Amino acid sequence: MPEYSVIVVRSIISFFVLFIVARTLGKQQISQLTFFDYVAGIAIGNMAAAVGIDSSIELINGVIGLIIYTTFTIIIAYGALKSFKFRELVESSPSILIRDGKVLEKNLFKNRITFDDLMTGLRQKNAFKLADVELAVLETNGQLSVMKKAENQPVTPKDLGMKVEEEHMPGLIIIDGHLLERRLNYRGYTKEWLLGEIMKQGANDFKDVFLGQIDSKGNVYVDLYNDEISMQQIQQKPLLAARLRKLQAELETFSLQTEDPHAKQMYYNQSKELQHMIETINPYLK
Repeated sequence: MPEYSVIVVRSIISFFVLFIVARTLGKQQISQLTFFDYVAGIAIGNMAAAVGIDSSIELINGVIGLIIYTTFTIIIAYGALKSFKFRELVESSPSILIRDGKVLEKNLFKNRITFDDLMTGLRQKNAFKLADVELAVLETNGQLSVMKKAENQPVTPKDLGMKVEEEHMPGLIIIDGHLLERRLNYRGYTKEWLLGEIMKQGANDFKDVFLGQIDSKGNVYVDLYNDEISMQQIQQKPLLAARLRKLQAELETFSLQTEDPHAKQMYYNQSKELQHMIETINPYLK
């Protein structure tokens, strides 16, 4: 028998041995990928590395092995997509570990899941008490899906009959100090409005902003390059606002105390002008 024929037969046999071993070990071993996908990927990687660094292996033999492993892996994945029965054979089916709040010990033993493994999976789903769990299913990818009992489910606005405003995907409008005007205009906001919003959060200009994001309700999140300076500015703004209001109140007091009609009118006019200025800049001082 030619050498390449021997390589083909050995590769096919080793592939199916690997498949049987992976299928026997079970689905609890690896999350996100089936265990077979995981070990097949390692096997293909090892073969490729061996072909690259082991000069005793003929290049053509290594390539044949890689092609056979890759081809059979693709065939199995394609077959699992097209046939439900074949998918059950390859990936098995989800296993119920807890039903109606009762732990199914036989299914735990069948899937080689210890009680500690079960509790770890429940805690990862924020279910710390078995009494809170209605159903727990071990999926074919190794993940644990948990449904809590009705009384332990979080309350949603729908449950309370409340109508809430629909949320849409937020978008970045400032990146690395550059304003993305087209995105801003698409959302229906002006450059001047945005400048006022970022000034409320300590920025003097768009170039001070590392990232700026706006949500569907018009709320603006700003991350500045210099966070320490921004905090100092934010802390100083309420103090400035308080000083301006105090000055405006003092002008009104002077207007009431003086007997000179010209001085009274002057204090009154200055008080009104300062009040108008405070109302104008007040949004930027919050």
